[in-house]
Amino acid sequence: MALRHKSAVKRAKQSEKKRHTNKAAMSTLKTLVKKVITSAEGKESQDAKENLRLATACIDKAAGKGLIHKNKASRLVSRLTTRVTSSANR
Repeated sequence: MALRHKSAVKRAKQSEKKRHTNKAAMSTLKTLVKKVITSAEGKESQDAKENLRLATACIDKAAGKGLIHKNKASRLVSRLTTRVTSSANR
């Protein structure tokens, strides 16, 4: 951690705060993605669709904040949507 300059100390504090926020957001995102996958494998298509809606919103928000790349966000949403729709058709 920076010891000499006020600005460096402040920047270190800001970085630490942002790291915790980003970690929490990524954890939430991963949890929602897992919920979609498990509900898609189950019989409840209504739950899967609702979980997909929540996960899509979280993924788009993360991409907007720069936590994940926009192409990765698009790929995740596409794959989850395909998984939910294919499980609903069974």
